[in-house]
Amino acid sequence: MWKGIIRQYPDFFRFSDQKHVVTILEGNTPLIPAPRLAEKINPNISIFLKYEGLNPTCSFKDRGMTLAVSRAVESGSKAVICASTGNTSASAAAYAARAGIKAFVVIPEGKIALGKLAQAMIHGATVIKVLGNFDDALNIVKKISEDYPITLVNSLNPHRIEGQKSGAFEICDSLGSPPDYHSLPVGNAGNITAYWAGYKAYFDCGKIKNLPRMIGFQAEGASPIVQGRIFEKPETIATAIRIGNPASWQKAVQARDESGGLIDSVTDDEILEAYKMVSSLEGVFCEPASAASIAGLIKKNTQGLFNGGERVVCTLTGHGLKDPDNAIKVSREPVTCEPETKKVLNVLGF
Repeated sequence: MWKGIIRQYPDFFRFSDQKHVVTILEGNTPLIPAPRLAEKINPNISIFLKYEGLNPTCSFKDRGMTLAVSRAVESGSKAVICASTGNTSASAAAYAARAGIKAFVVIPEGKIALGKLAQAMIHGATVIKVLGNFDDALNIVKKISEDYPITLVNSLNPHRIEGQKSGAFEICDSLGSPPDYHSLPVGNAGNITAYWAGYKAYFDCGKIKNLPRMIGFQAEGASPIVQGRIFEKPETIATAIRIGNPASWQKAVQARDESGGLIDSVTDDEILEAYKMVSSLEGVFCEPASAASIAGLIKKNTQGLFNGGERVVCTLTGHGLKDPDNAIKVSREPVTCEPETKKVLNVLGF
């Protein structure tokens, strides 16, 4: 039986007292082969989808949150706080509920998908909307956590990155070795940082013999790393990566450079096209930000990045039901007709 990432990988996540471990059995998400997607993009490469939408709160954030909240409990903390565009708030609220401590989440007003807001609220968090963007919210929670006895659980908390490393462990365990390329969306840049750290940890202890190239993709309207400047007002349909000043900026650049990879940007149109493609070809429903990893793969393929024979993993960071409004916007409208068999058959084309 799967035990959650902390207990599943005890050599990497050590606790002197197991009663401090707060888990909802996160991790163990499927690595899904995507042959139809590969056929469409490049038949000479193999594509795998690390589907993080099947974590307990339906995003990769649970990997880091189990460790961050467990360490908070271990230290005696009675409350956690975060700024969030959605997924972090949902995860923080759930794990705080599991631990029996308070959760406070600060979100940018009007910039959070409804599915994610619903999660934070139903788990009992105190939700505060600020009239600003994510970076404004992050500055506020950083100050509060410095001055008051509340643990910050954004990715500035090193335990968040530590927990997220487990995704790389699972990929190597599933494939038997690392992929040639690992493609990820880049928002606050913690995930690309964490996966690279995970691959290096497995390499250092002899579990794998080589390392992948990390390729990350920001939305064009929120691409500070690509353009080398802070975005004061980032804008993109992919709300989860609508971040203008990533907390893990320098570490993401380090992961890019050490791995021989790259960080590029993709347009909202490219993201939405990939979003529809993975759903219609593979039956895998992810949120728009997740599809940046596939949009980036498509872009780099057209630019000749792959020679053939490569194995590429795309991390899909969150489930599509996090953001149902966008799914409806880009899909065909339901057809309405009278409740008569002939009329239904006519719609079906018979």
